Amino acid sequence: MKYYVMTLFPDMIYQGMNTSILGRAIQKGLVELKILDIRDYTRNKHRKVDDYPYGGGAGMVMAAEPVYRCYEAICEEEGERPRVIYLTPQGGVFSQRMAEELVREETLVFLCGHYEGIDERVLEEIVTDYVSIGDYVLTGGELPAMVLMDAIGRLVPGVLNNDESAETESFSDGLLEYPQYTRPPEFRGKAVPEVLLSGHHENIRKWRQEQSENRTKQRRPDLYEKWRAGVSCFLDGKKV
Repeated sequence: MKYYVMTLFPDMIYQGMNTSILGRAIQKGLVELKILDIRDYTRNKHRKVDDYPYGGGAGMVMAAEPVYRCYEAICEEEGERPRVIYLTPQGGVFSQRMAEELVREETLVFLCGHYEGIDERVLEEIVTDYVSIGDYVLTGGELPAMVLMDAIGRLVPGVLNNDESAETESFSDGLLEYPQYTRPPEFRGKAVPEVLLSGHHENIRKWRQEQSENRTKQRRPDLYEKWRAGVSCFLDGKKV
């Protein structure tokens, strides 16, 4: 998996992506990260990338040309026009299912906006996907870009030590993950559930499934109803 990030704040991406699991994945070459400073692609001697919006209004707007030239540099390097994800509250809300679809791409480009946004003309020219991480506004697209890169990157084969872990976590099957425990067997008067100490794998599996269902029903009833609706469509492996 290769990531390109188009940003005004490269250090923010470097610092956020070069640690923990994704940092190790980058070191191993499982994930490749290239960060481009949009300011390097402006023709303005002061490296200015924003201007006042036509029609008036508060704030500034990122100009089209440096963003376009930055993307063209990526296209020249790749020999193709990679998929471009623009991080914006106006996009579709990111989900685990979306991460599973995007990880199939060999190359992804993340465009991080700032100020009041980016000139619409360049968005129409290069953006393939408009993605949001929630119904709120941040100061820029860097944090959302890192959220997507983390969620997608951990699905790349070899990134996680245990391949099964990506399949059993929250949202992977439509449910929230079951509770987890480790040593000691008792903490502040609270004991680990006996079934987890039993060594009976089928009973453990059933307990975990039940816990996932109950937790989802309690904490995310919206997800639970979707899961229930999906389950009800199948009977003995056949759609009904």
